[in-house]
Amino acid sequence: MTYKFLSLALLSALGLGHAAAQSTYSAAGKKVQVFTTAQGTSQRLAAGAALSFQPAPQPVETQVCVFVDPAHSYQTLLGIGGALTDASAETFAKLPKAQQQEFLQAYYSPSAGIGYTLARTHIGSCDFSSASYTYIKEGDKSLKSFSVKPDEKYRIPFIKQAIAAAGGKLTMFVSPWTPPAFMKTNHDLLHGGKLLPEFRQSWADHYVKFIDAYQKQGIPIWGLSVQNEEMATQKWESCLYTAEEERDFIKEYLGPTLQKGGLGDKKLIAWDHNRDLLYQRASTVLDDPEAAKYIWGIGYHWYETWTTSGPLFDNERRVHETYPNTNLIFTEGCVENFKFDQVNDWKLGERYGNSMINDFNAGTVGWTDWNVLLDEKGGPNHVGNYCFAPVIADTRTGKLIYTNAYYYIGHFSKFIRPGAKRVATTTNRDWLQATSFVNPDGKVAVVVMNSGDKPQEFQLWVKGQAASTTSPAHSIATYVID
Repeated sequence: MTYKFLSLALLSALGLGHAAAQSTYSAAGKKVQVFTTAQGTSQRLAAGAALSFQPAPQPVETQVCVFVDPAHSYQTLLGIGGALTDASAETFAKLPKAQQQEFLQAYYSPSAGIGYTLARTHIGSCDFSSASYTYIKEGDKSLKSFSVKPDEKYRIPFIKQAIAAAGGKLTMFVSPWTPPAFMKTNHDLLHGGKLLPEFRQSWADHYVKFIDAYQKQGIPIWGLSVQNEEMATQKWESCLYTAEEERDFIKEYLGPTLQKGGLGDKKLIAWDHNRDLLYQRASTVLDDPEAAKYIWGIGYHWYETWTTSGPLFDNERRVHETYPNTNLIFTEGCVENFKFDQVNDWKLGERYGNSMINDFNAGTVGWTDWNVLLDEKGGPNHVGNYCFAPVIADTRTGKLIYTNAYYYIGHFSKFIRPGAKRVATTTNRDWLQATSFVNPDGKVAVVVMNSGDKPQEFQLWVKGQAASTTSPAHSIATYVID
């Protein structure tokens, strides 16, 4: 069959639209801008000499290549960003004004910073709050006392400044850590417990109250997840749901309540926990049409490694293959067990690079880091669960410390913009990992990470054209083809 005279609409209906539309892509005559971050150097998102493409015949197996094929495209990027928590907001408030502005520009400016476009915040307190709190008086089932006043001192002003720094728009989703204690089986905000059946409607109404309150404060909410980390009994704010309990809460209470409250357009995310149970949880809620009709996507975290397992990227692929019309979104990840003397460890960034490349290649549409900012203790955190953030504020000196995780994330967020479509990318050496996207402006951004101990010469090979370059040891680079 020839597609020459078929309309794009018909091609799209055949499932061939973008691939066929891009089939004429040629790298001939194009230049490649290179931006590199490398261990043992001063390079941090550093611009290098431009590369040129030359005709390249069939490569042999001894030639190391990163192959990019813009003729075949996949998911569309929603955005990349991080969580705006109480801990981040309180730490930000302790910084001198000049460092506050530096921080906002570093994260949210697409030109001077790394251009974050996605954000998450918490409904009520979480471990990264200075203390536990709720928005209602104890026992107030009717929610008449509901108020987001606890967020007005630090978090709401912080979020508003982030939105302004991002140009007036951040795609924001929200997640609860726990219902109020009286609504739970253990009558405790902390230590797990479950939502009591008689409070399911009241709790569903609580999401609507929160979203409405934030939107009245000038903070638009794009979406929400049902519950943070539904299988973890934590020493901090937590609440447990089996897959069946989550399914039934969505279809019988939360989904209908959002619709009734005029919030049916908000994107609902199920699971919001680790990759280990990802398929089992997704299949349980998505195989029920009455629950699935309310669900935009399945959220996941990267902490399955607490079991000593490696990251379970194949579980993402199974979900994406089985439910291609449901979105995958990375909703949280951070490096745990903060130690100030490790803020310069290179492994911090490599964990991010490994996850982001594999998550995007598995079909993920959005990627959300955890706290955007923490202090020199890895907090504040009211239960001592201190963690790393890409940017650490030393509140003793007022200075900002940029870990290499900030730069590794920036190799994606700065150069791969919302609306970009992932395109086919492979490598022929396992120490080189890569992913690529075509941006809305037509530029192709290729991210290549070398996790090996040696520099690696390779060819960036695109449809019979190749640009020769070298990936330094323990580095990440973005190649922008224009």
